[in-house]
Amino acid sequence: MQSNEVLKAIQSRRSVFQANFTDQDVNKEDILTILEAANAAPTHKRTQPWRFTIFKGEGLLRLGTELSRIYKAVTPPEKYFEKTEITMGEKATQSKVAIALIVNYTGDVPEWEELAATSCAIENMWLAAHSLGLGGYWATPGLINHLSNFLNLEENQKCIGLFYLGHHETEAREPIRSPIADKIRWEE
Repeated sequence: MQSNEVLKAIQSRRSVFQANFTDQDVNKEDILTILEAANAAPTHKRTQPWRFTIFKGEGLLRLGTELSRIYKAVTPPEKYFEKTEITMGEKATQSKVAIALIVNYTGDVPEWEELAATSCAIENMWLAAHSLGLGGYWATPGLINHLSNFLNLEENQKCIGLFYLGHHETEAREPIRSPIADKIRWEE
């Protein structure tokens, strides 16, 4: 095991799904600590394109209701299942916090760079949550493409997922990764 705390955190961080969260509340200070870590991400031309909408308490209920509504509205009748509609709403409320992950495209750099910077911010969130003993899960259901009005997004903004956050009692597990040697080529 690594002795370097940063490398250890990178190696041991895992997704923790909503079903594994406990009923323990996540305090505002921890949420702000996690978002400060996100705000430290690298960003070309300092555009800092990440934006976040935090849902707690009644906000989670509104998010769940909206996800269920969107599922019912956009799903073709032949693919619609009432159970899935209900599940979409319940997933949001299985956590104590949900954070909408938003890219604010500035036009100052290529869009892919701002998407990459926002993804770096999200990884920082994940590592910060892990360091605080919290679990996180970055969900990217197709329904996020229909959240713009609900999130009051501007034309240049896009939701790229929901980050669910909570206390958990999940056992640490080994990563499932193929060896790095299979993914690199040396040119010397």
